[in-house]
Amino acid sequence: MSVPDHGARHVAIIMDGNGRWAKKRFLPRVAGHRAGVEAVRTIVRAAGDLGLEVLTLYAFSSENWKRPEEEVSDLMGLMKRFILSDLDEFAANDVKLKVIGNWRALAPDVVALIENALDRTSGNKRTTLAVALNYGAQDELVRAATAAAATGAITAEAIEAHLDTADMPPLDLLIRTSGEVRLSNFLLWQSAYAELYFTDRLWPDFKPADLAAALDHFARRERRYGGL
Repeated sequence: MSVPDHGARHVAIIMDGNGRWAKKRFLPRVAGHRAGVEAVRTIVRAAGDLGLEVLTLYAFSSENWKRPEEEVSDLMGLMKRFILSDLDEFAANDVKLKVIGNWRALAPDVVALIENALDRTSGNKRTTLAVALNYGAQDELVRAATAAAATGAITAEAIEAHLDTADMPPLDLLIRTSGEVRLSNFLLWQSAYAELYFTDRLWPDFKPADLAAALDHFARRERRYGGL
């Protein structure tokens, strides 16, 4: 795949602000999560149009289990409905689904659903949608270092080869919505030389124009990777 004019192949997004979006409208938090799913659909379509090779979305962290049981159940239900309802669209738009994180530890019905979606989209080539489920970067690094140690010396190259993102291009740009300015245990290794972009826009309000603006900002940055 050729590199688009903005120069980014791989963009990741911390989708933050669903709860605040709902609170501003005097709605339950689940309404914010539902609006967030609609934003995902819109941004996934835009990612292909903007020439991105990979879009990685932080959907459910390993720390999200600390949230109220009802909210966790709502999130899982939304995720299952999203996968079921969007598989045909993935096929139509040549989107390949990838899941990173300890997703095999999820409920058996969720795991089966994910495995089916991965299989059905495995031949798609236009854009890869990588969804981080039950993901935490510290856990990923522990798993990668353990795997590296089992095969020989623990080196940077060996760890990188065992990351969940090993078969993906390097991360170019990490976006976080809602005005928070932190990584929240997301893609810590991969972010070492990624450009960071923070916006006050709440995730359900994040539009293709916002993604295009972030990519335009990225295109104007000079990436030196520690050099002069």
